[in-house]
Amino acid sequence: MQSRALILTSALVLLALAGCGQPEPVAPAAPAAPAEKRYPITGEVVAADPARKVLIVHHDEIPGYMPEMTMEFLVSAGDLAIAKPGQRIRADMIPSDKGDFRLEKIWPDDRTEVAVVAAGANALRQDTMIRGRGVYREVGEELPDFALYDQTGAVVRSARFRGKQVMLNFIFTRCPVATMCPLSTSKMMETQRLAKEAGVPNIEFVSITLDPAYDTPGVLKEYADARGIDTANFSFLTGPESAIKDLLAQFGVIASFEGELIKHTLATVLIDANGRIAHRADGSVWEPGDFVAKMRRAAKAK
Repeated sequence: MQSRALILTSALVLLALAGCGQPEPVAPAAPAAPAEKRYPITGEVVAADPARKVLIVHHDEIPGYMPEMTMEFLVSAGDLAIAKPGQRIRADMIPSDKGDFRLEKIWPDDRTEVAVVAAGANALRQDTMIRGRGVYREVGEELPDFALYDQTGAVVRSARFRGKQVMLNFIFTRCPVATMCPLSTSKMMETQRLAKEAGVPNIEFVSITLDPAYDTPGVLKEYADARGIDTANFSFLTGPESAIKDLLAQFGVIASFEGELIKHTLATVLIDANGRIAHRADGSVWEPGDFVAKMRRAAKAK
């Protein structure tokens, strides 16, 4: 109990001092730009055209706006990279004054996979409520069960990591503070490199977004690609907001959502091959070499 109180007290101090949204001098307000018209859309991917940055989708009827048809949509590089013919998707459609259309906030919409992720979120919600004041998981406790999407749009369940060591943290792609998420990602990448050089077997790296409203699988894919991250054993996960908030609570990460900015604390966790939390570092002052040393000791002890 004392360690829990100390961690949460430290986290509150960190939250007061550092976050992914620092106050700036107030400038005169500019006239507000007209809000973009957005239409929820569902449909099936027909083909991708990387050269033109276009996704061809046979979409369902958009009530009051457009009948069912096959159309071309402008999409981001990340969304284009993970699109698969025959894949069901849901997204926001935004028409432009030029007569073209683009898609944003693209999510997989396969009925079975959506049900798996929803069931995982519901189970996690119940677990958080049952744990009550003991929601925070101490070192020695098990990794909570979850089901989220990775940067390719595939469903990832926590059970996939059993039998492997896992290094896990929380970030969001729009974080503007160099000493927060960007530094955390850089240190995860360095740890991944050192672990590979040291021959650490069966190790996975996982970053879970704090910002699922923006960080779709395609956004996470673009984030990883832009940094040259080796995703062979490094997954970026996103999913329902309720599941993310429950994971934040269970890992003791404090986050305050303020529009597009998120003030939050940092936690980097090492989970052993039995699915138990073996080590935890709060804040950004930790060394990749220290984590690799712990990974090597755990691997030798098996």
